[in-house]
Amino acid sequence: QVQLVESGGGLVQAGGSLRLSCAASGSIFSINAMGWYRQAPGKQRELVARITSGGSTNYADSVKGRFTISRDNAKNTVYLQMNSLKPEDTAVYYCKAAVSGPNYDYWGQGTQVTVSS
Repeated sequence: QVQLVESGGGLVQAGGSLRLSCAASGSIFSINAMGWYRQAPGKQRELVARITSGGSTNYADSVKGRFTISRDNAKNTVYLQMNSLKPEDTAVYYCKAAVSGPNYDYWGQGTQVTVSS
């Protein structure tokens, strides 16, 4: 079992910044990768950024150059630094942990990010 607790969402004006945090606890040794996803009203949940246990990262094209995913292994926490925010970034952001043995995905409760124009 892995528990994920997200924080850091809120309301920000376009062009502003926010940093999301996702703290993992439980069977963290089984985590292969962690990622941030988002879901806007009426849309499917989509990948925003992902980081593997080896430190490799990948991003959605829409956030490249603006968002940065990072991890603090000592704190078992993954961050999403979001800069130059746009109204279209407005969504509920979810943290996901992918584990193995057996393969399973754990999700956080989500945090709302609202970008006003």
